[in-house]
Amino acid sequence: MRKVAIYGKGGIGKSTTTQNTVAGLVEMGKKVMVVGCDPKADSTRLLLGGLAQRSVLDTLREEGEDVELEDIRANGYCSSLCVESGGPEPGVGCAGRGIITSINMLEQLDAYKTPAGEDLDYVFYDVLGDVVCGGFAMPIREGKAEEIYIVCSGEMMAMYAANNISKGILKFAETGVVRLGGLICNSRKVDNEREMIENFAKKLGTQMIHFVPRDNDVQRAEINRKTVIEWNAQCQQADEYRALAKAIDGNDMFVVPKPLKIEELEKLLMDYGLMN
Repeated sequence: MRKVAIYGKGGIGKSTTTQNTVAGLVEMGKKVMVVGCDPKADSTRLLLGGLAQRSVLDTLREEGEDVELEDIRANGYCSSLCVESGGPEPGVGCAGRGIITSINMLEQLDAYKTPAGEDLDYVFYDVLGDVVCGGFAMPIREGKAEEIYIVCSGEMMAMYAANNISKGILKFAETGVVRLGGLICNSRKVDNEREMIENFAKKLGTQMIHFVPRDNDVQRAEINRKTVIEWNAQCQQADEYRALAKAIDGNDMFVVPKPLKIEELEKLLMDYGLMN
C-alpha cells in the first residue's frame, strides 16, 4: 500500500486536488482511502456527493471509545473510502491532536483494507496547511505517510509554503522513510508559472509531476458536489486529473528535498516575475 500525504499552503486547493486525483485513481481500478486531516472536515465531500461526514472526533465525543469502523468510514465515488479526522470544539484543544487520535484509531480498527478484506492500493492524507505544528506533521513524523506531494502555484506565498514544507520533509527524512514525490502546480495563471515551478522543483531536487490548468469546470463540479470526473467525464479538466493520477501511479522519483534559502527563493520569484 502506498501511503501518500498532500501538503500545501492553506487555500491552495489541496482538498480539491486530492479528491479529483483519487477519482482518477479509482477510475483506473485502484483501491483508495482518503483520510481528511483538516478540522473543517471537508476533505471528502466531493467524493461523497456533498454529504457531511461525521468525523472521528465527533464520533468519539458522542459515543465514547466503543466505535466501529462503519461509524467513521464511508463509501464514496467508485468505491473510494472516506474518513474525516475532524477537530476539537472551537477554542478548545489542539487540532493536530485530532490527526494523531484519528490515525491511531484507524490502525486499531484495521481500516486499511476494503470492506471485502482486500489490501488498499493507496491511502491519501489530506493535511491542513504548513508543517509548523507537530500534530499536522504527524503523518510524516511517524512514517504514516511515505511519499509527499506539495500543491503549489506561482504565487509568492504558495512557493514560500512549499519551500517550508520541504524543510519539514528534510528534517523527518533523516530518521525515517518519508520522501518528496513532486510538486503539483495548481495554476493561478501567474506569469511564467509553468516554467517557474519547473525550475523551483529542479532546485529542490524534485519534479513538477503535473501542471493543473485553471478551469471553471472545477468550480462547476464543486457546485454540483462532485469531482470533475464524476460531473463531466468528457471535459478537458477531467483528463488533466486523470493525467495527474497516472503520473502519481507511475512515479518512481522520491527524493530528500534541498530547500532553498530565502534569498534564493526570492531571486527565483524576481527573475520570473521580470520575464516578458
